[in-house]
Amino acid sequence: MKIYVIGIGLIGGSMALELKELFRDCHVVGVDQNETHLEEALALGIIDEKGSLETLAEADRVILSIPVKESLRLLPTLLDQLNDNALLWDVGSTKEQLCKGVENHPKRYQYLTAYHIAGTEFSSHKATHLGLFKLKPQILCEAKKTRADLLIWSKTSFRQMGMYLRFMEPKEHDRHMACVSHLSHVSSFMLGKTVLEQEADEQNIFDLAGSGFESTVRLAKSSPDMWAPIFEQNKENVLEILSAYIKNLEDFKSKLAADAIDDLHQQMKNTNQLKTILNGIKHNN
Repeated sequence: MKIYVIGIGLIGGSMALELKELFRDCHVVGVDQNETHLEEALALGIIDEKGSLETLAEADRVILSIPVKESLRLLPTLLDQLNDNALLWDVGSTKEQLCKGVENHPKRYQYLTAYHIAGTEFSSHKATHLGLFKLKPQILCEAKKTRADLLIWSKTSFRQMGMYLRFMEPKEHDRHMACVSHLSHVSSFMLGKTVLEQEADEQNIFDLAGSGFESTVRLAKSSPDMWAPIFEQNKENVLEILSAYIKNLEDFKSKLAADAIDDLHQQMKNTNQLKTILNGIKHNN
C-alpha cells in the first residue's frame, strides 16, 4: 500500500507512523514544501521516500495535512489525479468550506473529510509519535458521500488506532470546534499577551508562574502560522463564541467590582460541572 502524506507535521506524520504499524506493506511517500522537513522525516523513519504531487496517481491513500486555506486551493486538483481505487482524506480543523468546494466534483466519493482531535501545542514533524490518537475522537463529516468500501476501510483503520468515531455535518463540526478548540486557543494567546504586557520583568514570569498559569497558556505556544488561518476560515463561528465569552468576562468584572462575591462563587460552582462532563462520558464506538 502506497500512502502519500501531503504536509509532514504532527498529525500527518503521526498518522503515517500509525498506518505503517497497522499495515506492514505500507510505503509512505512524503510531500512537503520544506526540503529540510522531508530530509528529517526520512531520517526519523516517518516517511520512506520523498515525493511530489506529479506522481499522486500512484497513491492508494492520500493524507492531506496542510492549512485549510491551501487545502481549499489544492483539493479539486488532487482529486482529479487520484486513481479509481484511491482515497484522500484531509485533517483540517474546519470543514464547511472544504466540503462545499468539492460537492460537485466527479470524484467526491473518493474523499473523506476527517478531524482527529489529538493535537498538542507542538505542530512539528519532530513531535510525531505512535499513540497520539489513542482514545481520541475522530470526527467524520458527510461520511455517507464517501464510497462504501473506502469508508469501511477508513472506519476500521481509525478504530484500530484506538480512536472512537463521531459523525457530524460540516457546519455543525465548525461550530463545535469554535467552542471547544478555537476559543481555547484565542483565550490562551490573549492571556499570554496580557501577562507579557503587564509583567515587564520576564524573570518574574519565570519565577512566579505556577503550574496553573503554565497549563492555561500552554496553547499559546502553538504555531501562529497554523492558527491564524484557522481563525480566518472559521471566522463567523469564532466571532460568535468570542462575543459570548467576552460577555461572561464583563459580567465577572462587574460582579467583582460590585463585591458580589456570592454570585461569583455560585457561577464558579456551576461551572465545576465540567469536571463531571469531562470525566464521566463513555464513548460507544
